[in-house]
Amino acid sequence: MTVTLDLAHLLASSAPEDAAARRTLSSLSLAVARARRVVVVTGAGISCSCGIPDFRSSDGLYNLVKSRYPDVVLKGRDLFDASLFRSPESTALFYTFMAELKAAIDAAQPSRTHEFLKVLDRRGKLLRSYTQNIDGLEQRAGLSTAAGPSREGKENDAPSPSPAAPQSSSIAEPAKPKPKPKGKSLKSARNVQLHGDIHAVRCTLCAYTAPFSPEHTASFREGKAPACPACTARCEARLLRAARSIPTGSLRPAIVLYDEPHPLGEEIGTVQGSDLSRAPDLLIIMGTSLKVHGLKRLVREFAAAVHARAERVGGQEGKGGKKQPAMLGKVLFVNRTPPSSEWAGVIDYHVQGETDAWVARVEEEWRRLRPQDWEVQTTLDELPAKARAKVSKPGLPLLVKDKPVEKEKKRPKARRAGNGNSSDAENIPLSQTSALSGKTLVPTPRKEKLVPLSPSKRANLANHYDSDASPRKKRSPGSGSDKGRQEEAGRTPLGERNGGFKEKGLLFGSPSRAQAREDLGLEELSLVTPVKRRSARARLVPVRA
Repeated sequence: MTVTLDLAHLLASSAPEDAAARRTLSSLSLAVARARRVVVVTGAGISCSCGIPDFRSSDGLYNLVKSRYPDVVLKGRDLFDASLFRSPESTALFYTFMAELKAAIDAAQPSRTHEFLKVLDRRGKLLRSYTQNIDGLEQRAGLSTAAGPSREGKENDAPSPSPAAPQSSSIAEPAKPKPKPKGKSLKSARNVQLHGDIHAVRCTLCAYTAPFSPEHTASFREGKAPACPACTARCEARLLRAARSIPTGSLRPAIVLYDEPHPLGEEIGTVQGSDLSRAPDLLIIMGTSLKVHGLKRLVREFAAAVHARAERVGGQEGKGGKKQPAMLGKVLFVNRTPPSSEWAGVIDYHVQGETDAWVARVEEEWRRLRPQDWEVQTTLDELPAKARAKVSKPGLPLLVKDKPVEKEKKRPKARRAGNGNSSDAENIPLSQTSALSGKTLVPTPRKEKLVPLSPSKRANLANHYDSDASPRKKRSPGSGSDKGRQEEAGRTPLGERNGGFKEKGLLFGSPSRAQAREDLGLEELSLVTPVKRRSARARLVPVRA
């Protein structure tokens, strides 16, 4: 059973008895926000607010055209029927009506509903849009559209006249198959025009297509159809070869009339089957009365796929342990007039009102209930040059910091001399000065007490034999009464013991061995290896008998 919601009444009412209906209307908006694969079917009702008249109405362009041809008895629907080409009067009326409709479409702008389709596509929720409209406003709103021939604004290549053949040649040329209309692939298009596009013209005989130019509009306004240039070129080429002439076609708007096959019918069927296999979770029908037989079959097939998915996932829990939203798997019908009784088991909810007002309500509640879907990702191109250097990590939301983070300054490494050794050599006496500069090579050790450092950092010090740097160096190998003096000698560098080294000759001169022992403070040490004590027990020598 179809539930009807009066949109204008619910938007203006705050009565308690309408609270349930208002919650249902909000639930439909939330279903659109949570859906992932939405199929939209639209009709002429979404373009009425753009200034394009509905051909079923009794006023507008139909009355203007009817005044020019009072003898022709046609209804509004008959202007889009293939049977009007049976008489010259109805054909001329059709061309005049198409010229006036083309002028009205060129002056129109996309409506709020057309922009809503682009929003669904930008958010990654639109599976496909199927429209009965021929105005092409979906493409002007930014939605990729493919309806058939000449979507790139270029004419198909007309056959060039072939060189004249000899007159004696009587061999008939084999008939070449007609090429299919050139158009953009429907699989990559987000919008499919079921009834063609008025912005192109095509030949009634061959596959020639071209954009709808102002010259075509002027000819159609007079009720005349321009001749096909491709057919005319082929006919003239045959006449130059002294062959018989062939029929030439005329140009007409590239739209699909009632009871007329679609040039891309097979491709549309393939795309429709692909969309059905992807299990859409929501079907929205807007601005159509559902009177066309082909459209009725398309809507029933998509509605069955949506309901089947709802039954399959009903009661199951999602990834986060939450159940699927209740409004997903439903069919929504948004139109001013209610659907007929044949749609009672197909359409679940009917929102009675204007399509622009409903999509505005959906976007408002979507922004309020799910604001994360409307966050805009800032790119590096939008930031100034100074702010680009302050971005924390690429790929994440760009967070620009107020002050740059200062890196910790590294400890300067010890400079090394030319021979690869550190310039802070620890074996050079502190009192020794450079012969060239007269400056002390190594600074005097600091007197303040330092915290013991690790062995890796101890190499950066001027002398790592000081009392606080290495506790194990404090120990002295001697003992007894000389222990204190040896400890004092162990704390003092060799160069400062006994008044330092005497400068003789080259670097340290050539002192005698005794003087060297005295200068180096080694007089207390013994350089002779102690002799091992012999065992008091004599060896037993075996005596031979």
